[in-house]
Amino acid sequence: MKDPRAQQLEHTVLAPLVKAGRGFYLVVALLLAVIAWGGYAYSVQLRNGLAVTGMAETRDKIIWGFYIVNFVFFIGISHAGTLISAILRVSKAQWRLPVTRMAEFITVVALSVGAIFPIIDLGRPDRVVNLFLYGRWQSPVVWDMLSITTYITGSLIYLYLPLIPDLALCRDAIGQQVSPLKRAFYRILSIGWVGSPGQRLKLTRAIGMMMVLIIPVAVSVHTVVSWIFAMTLRTGWNSTVFGAYFVAGAIFSGIATIIIVMAILRKVYHLEQIITEKHFINLGYMMGGFTLIMMYFNLSEYVTAAFKMEGSDEFFLLQLMVGQLAPFFWFYTIGGLVIPGLLILIPMTRNLRGIIVAALLVNVAMWVERFFLVVGGLRVPLMPYTPATYIPTWVEWSVLAAAFALFALVITLFSRLFPIVSVWELKEGDEEAKE
Repeated sequence: MKDPRAQQLEHTVLAPLVKAGRGFYLVVALLLAVIAWGGYAYSVQLRNGLAVTGMAETRDKIIWGFYIVNFVFFIGISHAGTLISAILRVSKAQWRLPVTRMAEFITVVALSVGAIFPIIDLGRPDRVVNLFLYGRWQSPVVWDMLSITTYITGSLIYLYLPLIPDLALCRDAIGQQVSPLKRAFYRILSIGWVGSPGQRLKLTRAIGMMMVLIIPVAVSVHTVVSWIFAMTLRTGWNSTVFGAYFVAGAIFSGIATIIIVMAILRKVYHLEQIITEKHFINLGYMMGGFTLIMMYFNLSEYVTAAFKMEGSDEFFLLQLMVGQLAPFFWFYTIGGLVIPGLLILIPMTRNLRGIIVAALLVNVAMWVERFFLVVGGLRVPLMPYTPATYIPTWVEWSVLAAAFALFALVITLFSRLFPIVSVWELKEGDEEAKE
């Protein structure tokens, strides 16, 4: 006879997989509408070229805009899942159990969405094949392609392995309550799992290998993304600490994304007994730690540049501190670092609501940081010309909205196909706690 707690756990987690309410179809329809509008906007760009974007107005001075900002942002939040999950698994932190599944899936979705943007940024996307045929190994762009491909492959494996026992649970527990197609889906993906000691040993070893391998791969990905900037002789980008800075920023925004997604799914699927306030506070502590790390990197980056004031550093810093990009810079500094840090530091606001507000501020601020980093570096004049002003057009805003809608849609569909928390790990955690 099953333990009542285990039965309740299975019922709560598996219930969304059996029947969808009207709200689910309404959300999916809304997200599909946003994606369709973004697809129409991109079709306009395909027909007319990049002339329909704000980059055309800058006359080749600001050659990267929203698309590369979004690329860096989505690749950044992808670190949340696999890297944080792997670190928590390696450290054997028991509170991680309800968190890891969502974290690992965020990685795969964010990587998939982010990888689309360099192709969108091409005026001729059909030429992307030239990167594979004629790419130069000396180019950081080629390194980026290889690292992202490796990371998404490893992340898919790392997501799938812990899913196997839960897919078998879906096959056995709700197989007769779902459509034949969905039943076959669970049967095929569970690959004959019966939970024998031999199978459990092999699965444990495979997960252990992947969680060790995925950490250096995850670190290398955003390091290589940073090298696209840092290996360019441009003021504001030409930095030796960009690798560590980008990795820290990626984990920072990634933790915030986990908190937001977890809060939404917790509310929608009534997981309050499984995902408690303690999980948000623990993730808040991690986010608070990276708040201090990001403050340190920003201080190191801007103080050393301001002290030397070499070449065009003065223009770059002034546009951030008091110039055209100052609103973005100070929102990032105060709204993305100081206020979230205080919300986590002060006991009165260190609660569910305070942590979620801090995470929302961090995510918006980190997107803004990517914006003024990309645009700010390109605004620095290389010759005596008037600095360009980049204003994104409706096409770029539409594609941006479609990207976030696609991100939300895939997570929504995932929550209807797979258990969003790891049932078998939670059961094992309960059994260990009793011993």
